[in-house]
Amino acid sequence: MITSQQMRAARALLEIDQRQLAKLAGLSLPTIQRMEASSGQVRGVVDTLVKVISALERAGIELIGENAPSVGVGRGVRLKETLSGDSLKQVPSMLFDQAPGANGGAA
Repeated sequence: MITSQQMRAARALLEIDQRQLAKLAGLSLPTIQRMEASSGQVRGVVDTLVKVISALERAGIELIGENAPSVGVGRGVRLKETLSGDSLKQVPSMLFDQAPGANGGAA
């Protein structure tokens, strides 16, 4: 449904803290903290997950599922992954790292 990384990224885009997200979702601060502290997909009571997702969507966030296209317009964030499905710590940028002469290499 939603990952802890998506929750943190959504808050960053909205420029809100955990306390503000808890208020928007009608949940307690410790609940939001627990959700964001989890690794990968957030586990919990379905009603709680729905409250968080609904609050984020009302605030203007579009959550993009794995391998799903985005249907909205505007800016967004997506984590690049390798073909094996492992998240990359450092992904080459199409604009800079792969350009001729990038990273001090010869042009």
